[in-house]
Amino acid sequence: MTSARGGDAPAAGARAVPAGRSSTRTLQRLLRQPAFVVGAVITCAFVVLAVAAPLLAPHDPAAPLLLDQVRAQANPVPGPQDGFPLGADPAGRDLLSRLLVGARQTLIVGVLATLGGLLGGVALGLLAGVFAGKTDTLVMRVVDVMLAIPSLLMAFSIAALFARPNEWTLIIAIAIVQIPVFARLMRGSMLVQRGTDHVLAARALGVRPSAVVFRHMVPNAMGPVIVQGTLSLAVSILDAAALSFLGLGNPDDASPEWGQMLGGAQQYFNSYPHLAIYPALCIIVVALGFTLAGESLRETLDPRTRR
Repeated sequence: MTSARGGDAPAAGARAVPAGRSSTRTLQRLLRQPAFVVGAVITCAFVVLAVAAPLLAPHDPAAPLLLDQVRAQANPVPGPQDGFPLGADPAGRDLLSRLLVGARQTLIVGVLATLGGLLGGVALGLLAGVFAGKTDTLVMRVVDVMLAIPSLLMAFSIAALFARPNEWTLIIAIAIVQIPVFARLMRGSMLVQRGTDHVLAARALGVRPSAVVFRHMVPNAMGPVIVQGTLSLAVSILDAAALSFLGLGNPDDASPEWGQMLGGAQQYFNSYPHLAIYPALCIIVVALGFTLAGESLRETLDPRTRR
């Protein structure tokens, strides 16, 4: 008899691998992958900087400390100087402080949007995977329609519906876009779990259906969904930056966000490209970090691609 993942069932008398040892082996395989190490370092550094941003920022990101140096024609953007290693923006505010505080705003939007998409997708995937039949058909047709629309276009359309754009409009728009991805993955995992030996045995022993679902099926189905969450974080950060760049994020630039900074720098790009380069590099590097870590994690946990 074969297991649910297509491998041979363990022979009688074979020793089961303890959970702790299995986790240790998984971590060892991950640490042997340079891509995961690089991604993990970038991700951890980003999280630490975002959390500690108020302590690390040398100045108030909203204070126009170098406004007296701003000249409309001669020098609209103060350059690097003592106490301001990256210079200031056209309003005289410290650029380094705005980048650090912007990391916190980007992390909040990315995490909350991904969490919202995960919860919504898991709920729909549970409905489709547990009840099947007409419920499955209805849910998946709705998901198919959502997937047929380009994600950024749908997020833009949803964010544009709000009269006053802010951080929460970004979070809601991006979360809705993420829902169908998690829903399809959760449904597929639940369908796989329905045919596994331990689920069939639980049903044969008369275990309540709700206990079978939430005690035996859901915990084993959540692995791929959580791994997808790490990859979706990168997508959420890119989508949030794109929407903020288009003016659909928080309009108050006293609370900086990388996409917002990128949008405000476009009129100065020809003469002062560093105003756009710094936030753009932050977005690219952080998205790359989450992508490398997520892809490595998926390859390690997937037996079909395990090295």
